Amino acid sequence: MLKRIAYAAAMAAGLASSAQAGDADGLARLEVLDGGMTERGTYLGALRLKLADGWKTYWRAPGDAGIPPQFDWSRSRNVGGVAITWPAPEVFDQSGMRSIGYSDELVLPVEITPARPGQPVALRGRMEFGVCKDVCVPADLDFDHALDAGAGRNPAIAAALAQRPYSAREGGVREAKCRLRPTRDGMQVEAHIAMPSAGGEEVAVIEPGNPSLWASETKTVRQGGTLVATSEFVNEAGGAFALDRGDIRITVLGAKHAVDIRGCTPG
Repeated sequence: MLKRIAYAAAMAAGLASSAQAGDADGLARLEVLDGGMTERGTYLGALRLKLADGWKTYWRAPGDAGIPPQFDWSRSRNVGGVAITWPAPEVFDQSGMRSIGYSDELVLPVEITPARPGQPVALRGRMEFGVCKDVCVPADLDFDHALDAGAGRNPAIAAALAQRPYSAREGGVREAKCRLRPTRDGMQVEAHIAMPSAGGEEVAVIEPGNPSLWASETKTVRQGGTLVATSEFVNEAGGAFALDRGDIRITVLGAKHAVDIRGCTPG
């Protein structure tokens, strides 16, 4: 955590210098894409964030050197629920620290369930995110778009959906077991995942499924047919906490593909 605090201080210094260089909005442009209606009666759309040359933005679990994106859908009209599909991200080395995200462009598919079926739906809200190059800049952009129920297939949305991580079954995961051990500050999670290689140097990310918990950078080692991933969870508010293995989410990022594993068993 000290490493992350030091990086945040460096980022703030970078932000101070970049603010004098121009408007941060010039680094990214946000638009809503239409994908029409699904057979389930939901709307398919996407947020497309186009970045300035050489800049990158972050995944939902960005690592110690990243800024996680956040979304405010509260001003939307006739929206009962929003489900996000994250395309498999890239792994970056940033000032000696690992970050996870996207370069050049992020197309983030969203499936919207209307609160009142058959009635028009509009997405209106704000996306808060970070962009980085030589410095890191927190930014926020508004969106306001009435979804087109008659829109046809959108190639950009289709491509982003095709880039989603494999499910555990698709990735050949035979089992995923998590060993929990108390530490001075929180809880260590050691995951043993029986699965074929995802290609190249694999990087696993372990998410606790609880927004109040901070997860350290995951250490990943392959031992034959088993991938061993270790992380520590800490309650940012301090104090003890309960951990449900069913809420743990493990993503394995490889050169060939990524694999999304939901939950793990004792062992």
